[in-house]
Amino acid sequence: MVMATKHICVGVMAHVDAGKTTLNEALLYTGGQLRRLGRVDHGDAYLDTDQLERERGITIFSKQALLPLGEEKELILMDTPGHADFSAEMERTLQVLDCAVLVISGTDGIQAHTLTLWRLLERYGVPTFLFLNKMDLPGSDREKLLEQLRTQFGSGVVDFTAPEAEILENAALCDEALLETYLETGTVTQGNLRSLVGARKLFPLCFGSALKLEGVEALLALVDALAPAADYGSDFAARVYKISRDETGARLTWLKVTGGNMRVRQPLVISDAQGRQTEEKVQQLRLYSGDKFTAPEEIPAGTLAAVTGLQTSFIGQTLGAEKAGLPAALEPVMTYRVNLPKGADPAQVLPKLRQLEEEDPQLHLVWEQGQIHVQIMGKVQLEIFRSLVAQRFGLDIQLDDQRIFYK
Repeated sequence: MVMATKHICVGVMAHVDAGKTTLNEALLYTGGQLRRLGRVDHGDAYLDTDQLERERGITIFSKQALLPLGEEKELILMDTPGHADFSAEMERTLQVLDCAVLVISGTDGIQAHTLTLWRLLERYGVPTFLFLNKMDLPGSDREKLLEQLRTQFGSGVVDFTAPEAEILENAALCDEALLETYLETGTVTQGNLRSLVGARKLFPLCFGSALKLEGVEALLALVDALAPAADYGSDFAARVYKISRDETGARLTWLKVTGGNMRVRQPLVISDAQGRQTEEKVQQLRLYSGDKFTAPEEIPAGTLAAVTGLQTSFIGQTLGAEKAGLPAALEPVMTYRVNLPKGADPAQVLPKLRQLEEEDPQLHLVWEQGQIHVQIMGKVQLEIFRSLVAQRFGLDIQLDDQRIFYK
């Protein structure tokens, strides 16, 4: 029997070093899912589970953690990469989110990548909460930051740590019809606020310090109260947003069920990237939280799960009644030649590297006159690509002949 729990997918995103992963730790700790706070700089953050992430102290791959709120609601927290080189990984999660928390450093304010994130959230229509982090540090000016946010993001940014009367008045100003009602009655309901958030007219803002657990409980309460919950149809539908391999090498298709239910041994008609149709069966459903998972027999709409048994699925694919989404906005900017170690045959290595391309379609591989070339977002991703090839296939590759990728 499938539980009638509401699942809210919340993406947490930020410019690198704004404290995004620290906020995820704080949310899980405050919500009772962690007994101790991990730290990125200590290499023990709950969601930075990959060896490369722990070594470098940055998030490279999107992860999820489950955070129950009472008996009827569960947040699926998605930690996304903050470094611009891995922003394509972040973008892939946007079409499966119900809402997002955009984390901004109180000492740095809005940075270049923060604006990129804001534009992407707008492009995909994702309702957004704002968390001004590191407000305990010198140089964080509350009023100056609020002014900057309203200048860049509009008057819909409302400080929810202000007095209640001020919050309601500023929220009412976000919608003409609601303003009229407010002037007549002096009231704004929680349902009004939730509707404004869902329509991206209202962007609730919290100030705090994730490391010191300040403002975290208030943010969690805001998301619990105001995050819009999607209405799903009864016909089966799903969207694929990620492909990965587990520690045994098993292929995982990560998807969000957006209609009906999904069950083990369910047959799926899969159209591959070339439009060829095959029927494949779901072998196992995995609900991950960090690097641990449970394997239910059936999951309802609104759930994010990893599925085994699908071999021709690809990122961006829609299943069942799900409609096609938007094409990716972010593209790689540099091309490198891949130099293999002596004795390695490029024709045999290319199919292996295609696994990494399958997991990150923006890591585009090109076969050119007997040479492999790769398109990459930046130098940090280049280093990670080399590390992944060594880790996964035991090949020490070098990358040279850098060229700007023009389109």
